[in-house]
Amino acid sequence: MKVLVTGGAGYIGSHMVAALGEQGYEVLVYDNLSSGYRDSLLCGSLIVGDLANILLLRKTLEEFKPHAVMHFAAFIQVGESVREPLKYYRNNTVNAINLLDLIMDLDIKKFIFSSTAAVYGYPKRVPITESDPVAPINPYGCSKAFVEKVLEDLSIAKGLRYVSLRYFNAAGAHPSTRIGERHDPETHLIPLVLKTAKGERESVVIHGTDYPTPDGTCIRDYIHVMDLVDAHIRALEYLFDGGTSDAFNCGYGHGHSVRQVLDVARKVTGVDFPIRESDRREGDAPSLIADCSKIKQKFNWTPRHDDLNYIVKTAWDWERKVRRS
Repeated sequence: MKVLVTGGAGYIGSHMVAALGEQGYEVLVYDNLSSGYRDSLLCGSLIVGDLANILLLRKTLEEFKPHAVMHFAAFIQVGESVREPLKYYRNNTVNAINLLDLIMDLDIKKFIFSSTAAVYGYPKRVPITESDPVAPINPYGCSKAFVEKVLEDLSIAKGLRYVSLRYFNAAGAHPSTRIGERHDPETHLIPLVLKTAKGERESVVIHGTDYPTPDGTCIRDYIHVMDLVDAHIRALEYLFDGGTSDAFNCGYGHGHSVRQVLDVARKVTGVDFPIRESDRREGDAPSLIADCSKIKQKFNWTPRHDDLNYIVKTAWDWERKVRRS
């Protein structure tokens, strides 16, 4: 089977490409390398191109003839999306529509979408279920929610079969340390903590210590990237087996606070890195935890790496390798 992966040179995309290769799929990556890295591709072929380049995208799809498309290409920084909303709507929404327009024209009817828990905004309850309201509070979340709505409408009108996977907090790295998390600039907690432990940053900042949580800091549901890509493999198999269009949360169903992450990172690294406390950031919910019972039941998905120590250790192994290279 042939799979086209957009954004396959990025963090989650590169781990996805590696897993597809291991499973025997023929993979073609379509990536403009604006935030991805050519050396992150452990298998498959690469077309360097932008989703706004309709002619190149059509040519790529016509020549490769994929049986399914996995769409990861997107901007992901919430703060930047508030400052530059058009950048996010243009890339995350309009370019996704460009892709969908072409695959419908070429009769490619299996699509997996990289979505986000940000579509829920401020949740009314925790853990969050897929039936809870989609009510994003920033342009990043809105840009993804719009695509989910387009997918829903195309499924009804044109027979597209899709799976939308709503990620909570992806973290960790490939156990081989050949690939890992690389963002520029980096905004995610675990890599920021580890870069501080390496001496690349002066301190770790805790944004808010007065939340209604046990230790006053935000709680997030961290999922290891390898469990996340396994969920994608199962979603792909589900579509090939005739599964119907649906959306699924991707998390572990429990969370860790910022202070808990810092404590684990100190144990894993052996470094007593400096911590600085600051005011809350606008838009940070106290707790975001997935109800992942639906994906476990529908895909028979059982996470193998539900261990914060393991998540941080694989990320640390990767970070130390990056420093040496």
